[in-house]
Amino acid sequence: MTTTEVDLKTYVETLAKNALHASRSLATLSGKARNDALLAMARVMREQGGRIVEANGKDLAAARQNKLTDAMIDRLTLDEARVDKMARAVEEVAAQPDPVGETISAYNTPSGLRVEKRRVPIGVVAIIYESRPNVTSDAASLCIKSGNAVIL
Repeated sequence: MTTTEVDLKTYVETLAKNALHASRSLATLSGKARNDALLAMARVMREQGGRIVEANGKDLAAARQNKLTDAMIDRLTLDEARVDKMARAVEEVAAQPDPVGETISAYNTPSGLRVEKRRVPIGVVAIIYESRPNVTSDAASLCIKSGNAVIL
């Protein structure tokens, strides 16, 4: 392995360990706390919309320099309206019913034992994607809502 490969491996391992630690905290948060975090996320996205668009300009310059297609550049492009749409999508996720702890089915055995199938966080979700900034906020908000950590 090269030094760069070792550095990358160490980075990914550290990222995964941190995500696992975070997932344990997220799994124990109340639905209200997760919703509050999502609403704060949407608020900050709006408040920092100009800075997000400015940083996106650097991504667009790099995309053009790397000769990405016009279609890829369009998917990558953010403006204030797109940032606002992303924030609204986060708010829509927050408005959904809390899935954590929801009983899907339940029954009593002949011996009197109650058996329930419940929705629980799975831990850490990893998502690989390209050129779609809205996927970042969509994936993050869905994972927070369901009590999972995410590596994007």
